[in-house]
Amino acid sequence: MPRTSAVTELVRSIRNIAANSPVPFADRWSGTGNGLYGSGVQDRQSQIQAMNGQSTLFAIVQLLSTGSQAYGGWKMYRTDQDGRVRYARTDKGSDQRLEVLRHQALKLWNKPNPFMTGEHFREIGWQHMELVGEWYWVLNRGPSGTGVPLEMWPVSPARMEPVPDKKKFLAGWVYTGPNGEQVPLLTDEVIQVKYPNPGDIYRGLSAVQSLLADIDATKYSAQWSRNFFLNSAVPGGIVTFGKRLTDDEFNEFTARWREQHQGVARGHRVGVLEQGATWTPNTYTVKDMQFYELRTLGRDIVREAYRVHQAMLGQSTDVNRANAETAEEVHIAWHEIPRLNRLKTIANGFYLPMFGSTADEREMDYDDPRPSSANDANDELTAKSNAVSVLVAAGYDAMDALEVVGLPAMRWNAPAAPAANEPKPSTASDDKTKPTDPPRLAHPEIHDNYDLEKNVASWVREVFEHGKIEELV
Repeated sequence: MPRTSAVTELVRSIRNIAANSPVPFADRWSGTGNGLYGSGVQDRQSQIQAMNGQSTLFAIVQLLSTGSQAYGGWKMYRTDQDGRVRYARTDKGSDQRLEVLRHQALKLWNKPNPFMTGEHFREIGWQHMELVGEWYWVLNRGPSGTGVPLEMWPVSPARMEPVPDKKKFLAGWVYTGPNGEQVPLLTDEVIQVKYPNPGDIYRGLSAVQSLLADIDATKYSAQWSRNFFLNSAVPGGIVTFGKRLTDDEFNEFTARWREQHQGVARGHRVGVLEQGATWTPNTYTVKDMQFYELRTLGRDIVREAYRVHQAMLGQSTDVNRANAETAEEVHIAWHEIPRLNRLKTIANGFYLPMFGSTADEREMDYDDPRPSSANDANDELTAKSNAVSVLVAAGYDAMDALEVVGLPAMRWNAPAAPAANEPKPSTASDDKTKPTDPPRLAHPEIHDNYDLEKNVASWVREVFEHGKIEELV
């Protein structure tokens, strides 16, 4: 055996003995244990609470969690044994796949537990994704923990901790309840959806972790503005006395000053100082602090982190109908479709296999969230008509061609015969009449003198435009 082959086999043997994963991922002391800012339990809880203190962040998270990801339609379809879709779907064409209407996985998807709808479950999950970068599904799989899922529950990412394992990569999860009770969970009982974290393979990453300082600055500026009106309605300052005040004198002066000047209703009153006291105003004015610019900058920073156009947040500055519609199209392409694809991958890769053989040759898929226009239907009909023309001209049966492109099967409506006293329309140089049956090249003896390549497309358009549909087969 060559030396290289021997070394390769030795390495494989060592890996098989030492670990199931090719390299160790678990920290020897504390599991993940990277100690990065934003990765601890308290930091994840702060990220969840950040939505409460920043209006722009609230609007963005609500936008991203209530779109097609949560409230769009989902269906189940059959696939072939090799995993390919049984009936392929064109990008914007008709979906011809065979839909599955009844299945336990589909039922649980729409009603994950007695207290939530599927839309509610997914909305909570996408809130966790946008705030923390993680979404956990805890499944009730019966007493054995490996049966068919009966319920699904979303849990807070701040309460879930992975249990790394050097051999299996992940041994399970530990959920810490509100009262401190810890519940161990097997990997078969938890599905994790996450935005990958380059610093921690076990945890997720969200834009909020990069925005915590900016969110705090915006929140504190809002609180300062609020306190400005609640306290005195004028900037603060310093009162200087020429002597040391006794406790009674200090308390009396403080009480009088608050009674006369604190609050919006008492703003800008003339202050009276006794015993040689002097007033030194604060160096910074409200204008100098530029709180409006600070809050506007914070809003733009949050939008930039999530790549959300201002039109999607209801801001009308420099927005017209054209770029508003473009912003919606970009939003669907950049945000909704990638998130739907991520959820589809999790559903087909981790969720459906939990239902055993009943999920074989099945797949979950979402409804296309892209808005359709009046031109789309016309473009689709034209494309399908041309496709039928090409297929029939190539020798395929016309009815089969209609089925393949997604058009309904139709009977040929023969042209009405001319009246006895009505002259016959002029024909071509030969006197042969055109056939009145559909152009079916499976019977070439009928179509000797019928120019299919020129007339099939117009035949299909004529059927749809003038309603020459005698019967749907």
